[in-house]
Amino acid sequence: MDIFVQILLNSLETGGIYALAALGIILIFRTSVTTNFAQGSISMFSAFLATIVLIRTGISPISAAIVGMLFALLIGVLVDYFVISRAQRVNPVSKQIITLGLIMIFLGLAPMLFGTDPLQFPRFVYGSYSFFGATISYNAIFNIVVGLALMGILFFALQKTKWGLSVRATASNDVVARMMGIPTAQVTRASWAIAAALGTLSALMLAPTNSVNLSMMDTVQVTALLACILGGFTSFYGAVIAAYLIGFASNLLSFYVSSIWSDSILYLLILTVILFKPTGIFGKKVIKKV
Repeated sequence: MDIFVQILLNSLETGGIYALAALGIILIFRTSVTTNFAQGSISMFSAFLATIVLIRTGISPISAAIVGMLFALLIGVLVDYFVISRAQRVNPVSKQIITLGLIMIFLGLAPMLFGTDPLQFPRFVYGSYSFFGATISYNAIFNIVVGLALMGILFFALQKTKWGLSVRATASNDVVARMMGIPTAQVTRASWAIAAALGTLSALMLAPTNSVNLSMMDTVQVTALLACILGGFTSFYGAVIAAYLIGFASNLLSFYVSSIWSDSILYLLILTVILFKPTGIFGKKVIKKV
């Protein structure tokens, strides 16, 4: 029982990291009609910025994370203003290729500005707690609580605020949304900014157990995309639930089956689900009338 509880607690932390990144991808997909493959590289770049600020100023890790997220908000706005908004007339595939180009830009800028050596970002809080025979660090509890709280706030905003209505209207039909007076360009820009901030937080949650380096978000990016596919690109909450399911399944397979083959088995299971439910678990089939 204690082993299962340990796996569950670890899965809540890792699933939260995947869920934050996946929610950012979904926000951009629904408002910009493109899959942002650069989510991980933008997050990595902002994590470097936050770590440099922490090292040079000596502020607390929480303050550095806030600074990093503010930097990420600015980066998201700049990316949308100078790149994505200029490509409104291109098809969705071309937009995806543009985001692949953004990966190369941020992967090139990071070592030029911050060096090639990995940096260490400390835990937000220290200490550990025993729970039903399992041990969980206070940092993991902090990550779980902050991740769930932030996603809860975003889902509340999407459902209950004017901004959320604008996002949902833009996601449903941007042309009609513009005709109704909704500033879809600003909605899209805000989505890019929020997505960058969410990705940066997930990167800084991951950093203490890894390090801040160029490839730190590679696995998170792939897993977040898988969560979007499994949950369904037409659902805001589907990707988040799928991210937690993937985190739990990955840890479960790694412990009880094989740590070597766990990823392969997990990908096979996801592929099986997609074969029977191509739109994802929570996705809906979009029918267009001609």
